[in-house]
Amino acid sequence: MAKTLVAYFSASGVTAKLAGELVKTIKADLYEITPAQKYTREDLDWNNKNSRSSVEMTNPDSRPELGGEPIDISQYDAIYLGFPIWWGVAPHIVNTFLEKYDFSGKTIIPFATSGGSGIGDAAEHLKPSAPGAKIREGKRLGGMEDMEALKVWTDGIEI
Repeated sequence: MAKTLVAYFSASGVTAKLAGELVKTIKADLYEITPAQKYTREDLDWNNKNSRSSVEMTNPDSRPELGGEPIDISQYDAIYLGFPIWWGVAPHIVNTFLEKYDFSGKTIIPFATSGGSGIGDAAEHLKPSAPGAKIREGKRLGGMEDMEALKVWTDGIEI
């Protein structure tokens, strides 16, 4: 049986809540992708082109520094990777996380939260950051899914 991790980045708590529900549904370990410098409300103001998130997301090479404890990725076969949708893709801190560890031979299943945007090409944008990993298409979840909906989705995933 595959050992599974749910790794997530959450700026406002929506993705964190969903990741917690997913962990219960699939009986996986949980890991929070933490920025070295926490995002403030002002940092997340996507209407302000000078806000931290806007500046990071308009620079494709931006890699915000990670904080928190490191994790031993080698023990996992599958990683559900959660994040909010920012500018149609994953926040660049998710790329920082993928580039820090070796995901070769692992299956990564993205899941995203968003108030209205779809997951779009988020998985494609993550692939260069995790060479050798099998990155699935992924799914946008609204953040309000019940346990049964999560179970139906995860049961259909081949690892």
